[in-house]
Amino acid sequence: MKLLLVLGSDETYDHIAFHVAPLGFDLIRYQNVLKAMDNVDEVDPTGIIISARDYPRHWKTMVQFVRTERPKDACPIIILKGDKFPIEDSSKASFLGVSGIINEQLSEQSEIIRIQEILSRYLPTEEKRRSRRYYVQEWQQLNFILTIPEGKSLVTGEIKTVSSKGISFLPDYGHLIRGINLHEVFPECSLRVGERFLSPLCCLARTGRILSIEFMSFPEGEQEILDDYLLNSPFFEWKSREKTVAPRK
Repeated sequence: MKLLLVLGSDETYDHIAFHVAPLGFDLIRYQNVLKAMDNVDEVDPTGIIISARDYPRHWKTMVQFVRTERPKDACPIIILKGDKFPIEDSSKASFLGVSGIINEQLSEQSEIIRIQEILSRYLPTEEKRRSRRYYVQEWQQLNFILTIPEGKSLVTGEIKTVSSKGISFLPDYGHLIRGINLHEVFPECSLRVGERFLSPLCCLARTGRILSIEFMSFPEGEQEILDDYLLNSPFFEWKSREKTVAPRK
């Protein structure tokens, strides 16, 4: 599956790439709208994201061009809008067959979730379940310790998001992960899931202040433990809220 990104901002690209990578898309980026249009047939994207902020005069042209051969149910198109996005452009986008309009700043979790929901409609059912990324809440018993192979240093921190395939992880002490190479493998890690402690083989998929950690494999039976916990998260949340309700006198 290929996701075509027509974006001028590197920051926006990095932000989107981080959150849609678990869905399994190959990302193809263009910073020139006309070049992107010329290569649509060659790329044959499963979905398209284009910035109306970066290309205020060309996004409509590209949407019209794509929709001549790719209907809405075959190729979703998401528009990223800036602060100056006229109301009439929202109506025009709907008329042209745009699948969603999202604020380009992506400052709200709901905006990221909306992008994931639009794109995940085109994934197989099992892949949807395995690729869904959950924002970790206070009530969840999810913790992670990264063991650096050289020196056996333990890196603690906070899990920001989790999926069946990996986590985003904010280390408590950033200096401990300096010098770690992209795609480095960590054979000794500990992942707490509820009352269970798992031992995934991990890989560094993305660097930065918040790390993207990919689960390469688990010992037998442990992947199912994580999958079941994520699948039953709504039940665990309900139980957690039930405990916080003060008993009636």
